Amino acid sequence: MEGYMKLQTRSSSRTFLLGITTSALALVAGLPSVAFAQDAEEATQPAEDVATDADGNVIVVTGIRAGLASSIALKREELSIVEAVSAEDIGKLPDISIAEAISRLPGLTTQRVNGRAQVISIRGMAPDFSTTLLNGRQQASSGDNRGVEFDQYPSELLSSVVIYKTPDASIAGMGLSGTADMRTVRPLAFGKKAIALNLRGEVNSGSQLNDDIRKYGFRASGSYIDQSEDGTLGWALGFAYLDSPSSNRHYKAYNYESFGGADFTRDRISPDTADTALFLSGQEIFATSRSNKRAAAIGILEWEPSDSVHLTTDLYYSRFEQREVTRGAQWFSNVWADNQTFTNVETADIGGTQVGVSGVVNGVAPVLRNDYNTRDDDLFSGGLNAEFKMTDRLRLIGDLSYSRNERDESITETYAGFGCCATNVTQNANRVFDSIGFDLSNLTNGGFPTYSEGLDYADASQVSLGDRAPWGGWGHDGQTKEPHVTEDVFALDLGFEYDMDGFFEQFDVGANFTKRTKSKRVDEFDLMLKNGRLQTLVDPADLVDPTSLDFAGFGNVLAVDLRTALPKYYDKIDFINDSTFDKAWKIDEEVLTLRTKATFNSGNLRGNIGVQAIHQRQESSGSVINATLTPRVVSPVNVTKGYWDVLPSLNMIYDLGDGHRLRFAAAKVMARPRMDEMRASFIPNFPRSPCTPTAQVPTPCVVGVERTGLWSASGGNALLEPWRARALDVAYEWYIDRTSYISVAGFYKDLQSYIFTQRQVFDFTGLPIPPSSLQTPTQPNGLPPGVPVSPLGQIDQPANGQGGTIKGIEVSGALGFGKLHNALDGFGVIGSYSYTDSNLSPTASEDPTVRQATRIPGLSGTVYTVTGYFEKDGFQARAAYRYRSAFKGEVTQLFAVRGVTEILADEDVSAQIGYTFQPGSSLAGLGMLLQVNNLTNAAYRTRVGVDGGGARTADGDFLPETIEKYGRQILFGFNYRF
Repeated sequence: MEGYMKLQTRSSSRTFLLGITTSALALVAGLPSVAFAQDAEEATQPAEDVATDADGNVIVVTGIRAGLASSIALKREELSIVEAVSAEDIGKLPDISIAEAISRLPGLTTQRVNGRAQVISIRGMAPDFSTTLLNGRQQASSGDNRGVEFDQYPSELLSSVVIYKTPDASIAGMGLSGTADMRTVRPLAFGKKAIALNLRGEVNSGSQLNDDIRKYGFRASGSYIDQSEDGTLGWALGFAYLDSPSSNRHYKAYNYESFGGADFTRDRISPDTADTALFLSGQEIFATSRSNKRAAAIGILEWEPSDSVHLTTDLYYSRFEQREVTRGAQWFSNVWADNQTFTNVETADIGGTQVGVSGVVNGVAPVLRNDYNTRDDDLFSGGLNAEFKMTDRLRLIGDLSYSRNERDESITETYAGFGCCATNVTQNANRVFDSIGFDLSNLTNGGFPTYSEGLDYADASQVSLGDRAPWGGWGHDGQTKEPHVTEDVFALDLGFEYDMDGFFEQFDVGANFTKRTKSKRVDEFDLMLKNGRLQTLVDPADLVDPTSLDFAGFGNVLAVDLRTALPKYYDKIDFINDSTFDKAWKIDEEVLTLRTKATFNSGNLRGNIGVQAIHQRQESSGSVINATLTPRVVSPVNVTKGYWDVLPSLNMIYDLGDGHRLRFAAAKVMARPRMDEMRASFIPNFPRSPCTPTAQVPTPCVVGVERTGLWSASGGNALLEPWRARALDVAYEWYIDRTSYISVAGFYKDLQSYIFTQRQVFDFTGLPIPPSSLQTPTQPNGLPPGVPVSPLGQIDQPANGQGGTIKGIEVSGALGFGKLHNALDGFGVIGSYSYTDSNLSPTASEDPTVRQATRIPGLSGTVYTVTGYFEKDGFQARAAYRYRSAFKGEVTQLFAVRGVTEILADEDVSAQIGYTFQPGSSLAGLGMLLQVNNLTNAAYRTRVGVDGGGARTADGDFLPETIEKYGRQILFGFNYRF
């Protein structure tokens, strides 16, 4: 690898330098430019510009342009290729959340989760490939994996976020696609006293969906920064509280199918011309309201008693509480469930296929849902950094940190239906059937379908609790799942920095030890009605106002307050199956990173070169869940593995003068596997009739002849190794002035392996043959005495497999229009465009058609953003547009299990206006702000099937699956700084 990197560095950098220098200079020749420098540490503080008035008094300027200038300074001064966003003032990042703010950076995208930007993808790669730091320290996550959920970090308490696209050898735990480093203020570097207060009211547009969660909220924050008189001690305190409502109008199609053709459907579908059309086989309409509350606090103490000692302590705590209510209806509309019929059907040609787009479906028994979910996250992060100057050239730096995150979640769903009250719980007991009209014509345009029901599903005298599913019911009247996740991260970092003369100006050497422990379990329960599961009417005291589904034309449904109804009407019964044990696991990791880095500077060329040698020891605990035995036998299993990785890296900048520069970077990078996929648990299977000939073993059992291929299993893989890649980056940058720049960058990553589910050989030695699989008079194809069984079988599990490449280009820039004409002073634009392509395919198939259709999660081919702003004399205005092309996203699906879905192109528009009273006014320091997010109420949309699967038209077009709309988020508030 080292030879490869050196070879590519030498030839590529020279070719790139000669080719790009000529074309870039020709492209931008004749435009004015300003070269300047700024200390990188100062750029991490909340943004401020300094100007003077007519009397020579210093005026501190904050706002859009100051934040932009600080971000550009961060990008310019870092030796690595980075993107950055900086606070416009204390406690004031430019968006309502960190994820929203950084999603506008080149090469970054966010995935909306319940309407909010929550996780990020860097350069087309899923969140699994990146890491998130707080002040350079790794953070514990409340998710199933390593990825940080940004909702837990208030933007009001951060001064900047830096996205490393190329690694720095002095930082441990960096990701393969990139690293997000969230940074807080440093009070001594800030250098003055400041107090900032922010208060904003918030409302979600549209009607209130559920009566028991309001649509109004607020957010408040305060920050205090100060220093001692001698400037040796500094402190910063911050608090942020969030009470933010959100809503979700949800529709989902289960599938589209033809019900067997004309011969089968002639008596079920009219007119007969619609017999062979595709029909929607099931659907759900839900109205969800959420209350999101977060309280967070931060404390920073910085002490520098002399030039030889510098100590900094950071403490951060966050508690996030979510309460979610969902109500609605779901039903099957196919001829298999309840012998439904379709009348007055109208079809339309969609992609060369006839699709039933309107009509009436008869014989429908909707299941009414009342769901209540809670989630509580507790995050603590603390660190102590000490820097000692041993000599004029030598410094010792130590850093001790600890982070802990706990998540407790409860996911509850209950069932009800029209009609009451059956005296038994047998199939179709008191299931009242309805005729429901449907019109699906809006679906292809991103709109909701329209339904018209015949019964009153909000009538408390007719709607009762109880299992209403077809096919004999689901066997319970509701269910609850309670995931519990805990993660601890402890790290100790020691290093030396030595200043030198000559080409190399600084030499760093150090070591980092990180211990990470993560565990998860999911407790599961069936909910059974207390009266022997007989249908039950709900006491009016346990009801709230009915929930309207009029966004889909359905009308009102009964709204049960589950906070009081659950203990009153239901028994909570333990539910245990194979997956209960499979979802319980614990991972322990100990990572030792040895590092060295040399920083060089020679005239126009500067940069760094370094290497990390990393040893990881991973230990996975889980269970062997042998359900082939009766009763099920669950045995603990513990697997350990260790390995080394060597990661060289190089970052170079060549200064062309007048603000023009070229960058080149080469590195070997890695990302550790998903922790849930590292679980040691697996579920073995053995056939009940092992002597029945199969395609794999076409002969019957023969005494004395070993029987092979009988054992199989599915599960995790405790022996997974990281994703590893070689990376090359090039960039041209032109810094025009403090708020204007142009950048063109290209990247190439060659992944040596990719982790995806594969079928592999597995040794089942030690597992007993199930007695139910032995030959008996009633089981003639069971295993007879004298037939040996091979312990080798197959297991479906995540494994390191074939890799591939991912590459792309990124164009970004910012321009203050005052450079063009004085009359345009205050106006400006910021924008970026990214194109990413990959041949990575998470499948073991060698079929090129299958490989092309099977895409990696998180990859959007095209992403672009544009933001226009105006700022002058205290007035501020900004409008932003963001586009992300379709991609395969990871979501939480049934039974709290991670899955993937095909998410269609996503657009977002936001706008804000504000005014800050200027110096000299009696209200100086007071600012007002009006902000609207999701201005166009853009729909979140998915399609049926993934990776080329799912129903499609004759022309190959996919049909819509999910449509969700979250409403506009409107905020109005005040900021005050003194």
